[in-house]
Amino acid sequence: MSESTYSIMDSIKHLPKNIKESFVRREAGTPEQEQAANVFGNVFLHLHPVRVHVNALRPGYTLGLGLISFYLFLILVLSGILVMFYYTPSTELAYQNMKDLEYVVSFGVILRNVHRWSAHAMVALAFLHMCRVFYTGAYKAPREFNWVIGVCLLIVTLFLSFTGYLLPWDQLAFWAVTVGSNIASYMPWIGDKVRFLMLGGNEVGQMALLRFYVLHVAVLPLIAAVLVGVHFWRIRKDGGLSRPPSQLED
Repeated sequence: MSESTYSIMDSIKHLPKNIKESFVRREAGTPEQEQAANVFGNVFLHLHPVRVHVNALRPGYTLGLGLISFYLFLILVLSGILVMFYYTPSTELAYQNMKDLEYVVSFGVILRNVHRWSAHAMVALAFLHMCRVFYTGAYKAPREFNWVIGVCLLIVTLFLSFTGYLLPWDQLAFWAVTVGSNIASYMPWIGDKVRFLMLGGNEVGQMALLRFYVLHVAVLPLIAAVLVGVHFWRIRKDGGLSRPPSQLED
C-alpha cells in the first residue's frame, strides 16, 4: 500500500478517539488537579481565561463580530419581551396589534424598529462572523466542535428571523408560511407530516400562527441561549480566541 493509503486508514482508525477528544480534552490527574479542573471547566466559575493573547485584543482581527452578535441577541430578548406586552398571537388581532404598536403606543414604532433592525443585523453579523472564522482558519483543531456549535447557532438565528417575520400576520407573513410549508412538504417520505406539524393542520390559520409564536418566543431563544453558553465555554476551553499559526506558540 502507498503512504497515503496508510494515512487514510490510520485516520479512520483514530476517528472515534478524535471525536471523543473534540468534546472533552482532559486527562485524569490527582484529586487536587481534578478539583481545580472542575472549577476551570465550569462556565460560570471560570468563563474568561487567565491570560489573553495580544492578538485577541486587536480589533482588526476579529472585528468583534461574535460579541456584537451576542449583544444584538440580548437586545432582541429585551425588546421582544416588551413587544409581547402589546401582541396577541391571534389571526384576528395580530396585524391590528402591530398597527397599534406603530401608531398608537407611545414610542411603539421605535420599539418595533429596534427589534426588527436588530434581528436583521444579527443575521448579517452572525453570517459575517462565520465567514471570518472560516477565513482565519479558526474552525481547525482543536476548535472543530465549536465550529459545529457556531453553525447550529447560525441556523437557529435564521429560524428565529423567519418565525419573527411571520408574526405580524400580514399578506407577506401569510404567503411566507404558505411557501415555507409547501417547500417542507416536498421532503421525501415525511414531507406531508412535517407540513402538518408546522401548520397544526392542513391549512394556514390560527394553529400555524400559534406554533410559530411559541417557537419564536420560547423554544428557539432557549436553544440559542444554551448554544451561546456552550459556544463561549468552548472558546475558553480551546485556549481563547484563535490566532494566526505563527503566534500559536507565543
